[in-house]
Amino acid sequence: MVLLLVGIALFLVIHLVPQKTELKDGLTLRFGVMGYRIFHGVIALVAVGLIYVGYFAAKGTFILWYPPIWTRHLAATLMLIASILAFSGAFSGKIKQKLTSPFSIAIKTWAFAHLLANGSLSDLILFGFFLFFGVSYRISLKRRIAAGRVTIPEGRVSQDILAILLGLAFYAAMIFGVHEWLFGVSPLF
Repeated sequence: MVLLLVGIALFLVIHLVPQKTELKDGLTLRFGVMGYRIFHGVIALVAVGLIYVGYFAAKGTFILWYPPIWTRHLAATLMLIASILAFSGAFSGKIKQKLTSPFSIAIKTWAFAHLLANGSLSDLILFGFFLFFGVSYRISLKRRIAAGRVTIPEGRVSQDILAILLGLAFYAAMIFGVHEWLFGVSPLF
């Protein structure tokens, strides 16, 4: 459980840096834009690695509830939406233009779906944190848009089509083996 908590704390800290404009500007000035991005990316990857290892080390040790089987199917349905929204966040389509931050909605949907279908303390900590993170990221983004630091470009439908196709392909891969390979659990069975 300690590694999970350390990973979450590190993930949170590194994602708070962009919120502190003076700190981010100082790091960018010192290391350059690319150096800052590499630093941020490496720390974020280390945090994700700690979360992954810590989650599986703690998985199943403290069962809080046993979710009914139908929650797995509801979670799988929500994950279809989350997969498309996650890819929509990477492209300048109409979906991104309308929702502003489809990736944060994807994070919240992913976390909520997994909270529905899992019942251990490590699940509650991990997915509860990411639900909180998705909400706080969305609030932060709205503030940055209002301050003029972030703009949402005009969307193109071709970008939405690409995001939808990639989201569907990702979802199919997860359903038909990748989720079980990475996490040891089949999402449907």
